[in-house]
Amino acid sequence: MNHQVALEQHKQIRANVQTEGASPRRLIQVLPDGAIERIRGAKAAMDRGDIPEKVRHIDWALSIIDGLRQSLAMERGGEIASNLEALYDYMQRRLIVANAQNAPSLLIEVLGLIQEIKSAWDAVPDIFNKDNQGTTAELG
Repeated sequence: MNHQVALEQHKQIRANVQTEGASPRRLIQVLPDGAIERIRGAKAAMDRGDIPEKVRHIDWALSIIDGLRQSLAMERGGEIASNLEALYDYMQRRLIVANAQNAPSLLIEVLGLIQEIKSAWDAVPDIFNKDNQGTTAELG
C-alpha cells in the first residue's frame, strides 16, 4: 500500500472516531482542525506544483467550511451567526480564487481566519455545553 494512501486512511479513521457521538460544540471545534489541515496541504501542494493535490485539498477545505456554514442556526444565532455566515462565505470565495490563481497568499489569509475562529470556539466556556448541548452550535 502506498504510504500516502495509508496516512490518509489513518487520518480519516481518526476524524471519524473524533466526530462520532461528539457534541455540537465538539464538532465545531474539530471541523476547523480539518480545514486547517487541508489548507496547509493545499499550500504544500501548491508550493510543489502538484495541481491535482492542491485542488483535492482546496475542495475538501471548501466542503468543511460549507459544513460549518450549514450548521449555523440563523434564526437563533442572531448577529453572531450572521457574521459567521458572511465570514465563511468570504473564506470560500478566497479559496476559490486561491485555487484559480495559484495564490498561496490567499491560502495563508484563509488559514489565519479559520485559526481565529477555532481559537474563539476553544475559548467558549464549557458551561454552555453542560446545560444545553445545542447552545454553542446555535451560535455557529
